[in-house]
Amino acid sequence: MPSTATVRIVNRLGMHARPAMILAETAQEFDADITIRRTDQSNPVDAKSIMQLMMLAATEGTELEIKAAGSDADSSVERLVDLIRSGFNEE
Repeated sequence: MPSTATVRIVNRLGMHARPAMILAETAQEFDADITIRRTDQSNPVDAKSIMQLMMLAATEGTELEIKAAGSDADSSVERLVDLIRSGFNEE
C-alpha cells in the first residue's frame, strides 16, 4: 500500500535549485519509489531527480502530493514532508 501526504511549499523562494537538490538527495536515501506532483496537475515526477523536481515550478504556496511505495515508504514520506514544511531550512 503506497504512503501518501500533501504538503504546501512554505519558503518564500519556492523550490528553486538548492531545495530541489536537497529534496532529491534526501529521497535518494530511501529504497522506496517516490513521486511528487502538484495537486493542480496530473503528472507526477521522480522525487529523486533534481531536474524533474525543478520542472514542477513549485512556488511559495504550491500544494504538492508525495507518494511512495516500498519497504520504507512511510518514513520517506514523513521525512520529505518535514523537509518541505521546514522551508528546506532556508529561513
